[in-house]
Amino acid sequence: MSTDNNVSRRDFLKTTGIAAGTLVGGGLIGGLVGYNMNGKGTSTLDHGNGTTNEATGSPKAKMFFMNERDFSVLSKATEHIFPEDDLGPGAIGLDVPYFIDHQLAGQYGSNSKEYMHGPFGEGAPTQGYQSRLTRAEIFKQGIQKIEAEAQNRFKKSFNDLDGKQMDEILTAFQKGEVQMSGVTSAFFFALLRAATLEGAYADPMYGGNRNMDGWRMKSFPGHQMAFITQIEDAKFQKIEPNPLGNH
Repeated sequence: MSTDNNVSRRDFLKTTGIAAGTLVGGGLIGGLVGYNMNGKGTSTLDHGNGTTNEATGSPKAKMFFMNERDFSVLSKATEHIFPEDDLGPGAIGLDVPYFIDHQLAGQYGSNSKEYMHGPFGEGAPTQGYQSRLTRAEIFKQGIQKIEAEAQNRFKKSFNDLDGKQMDEILTAFQKGEVQMSGVTSAFFFALLRAATLEGAYADPMYGGNRNMDGWRMKSFPGHQMAFITQIEDAKFQKIEPNPLGNH
């Protein structure tokens, strides 16, 4: 969470291939996106003029978070992890909170494709998911803990904190210093950070990466039918990204 040596979070993403390579190419994205495979969203709040282009995004409608304060805490936390800057929009501008909300309402949130029976020991880092809690339960508890930490430390809602105060709280979660039930705060922070990046770079049909701006920041072409006309050109090819919904 720090910006030591003048290296920001966005600088890290800008100078590495983690987002456009590992995430979009398969890896973590494959474990998360599972909601709404036909690209049809739920009912509306507003996505521009209230209509939905299935190629570039699903409508803004919460499916998991019913408490507006909790959803706002999630939004502020993801924006602090992936902030808006001169390169483009941050997590909120990319609809990452809605992406996470939709995923938690589906199979990702319920862990429906994973073995979730005991015994539940403290696993090694190489053993993967070990908690008895579902991701939906972890996120719900984690967001409430973020708010509780803000109240305890600063007597204010997390939504009203400045950037330095938010950084202090999220860093405490990252270091595992906040007590949580059934899971460590470090594990929750890892889930939150991964889901934030996945929401920024997943195909827009899943509710994030609004207008494919996450891809544009990485010059990622999305899902092209072919590269026959560009493959033998030695020059860098700037290709307008194409979402799954266009096929």
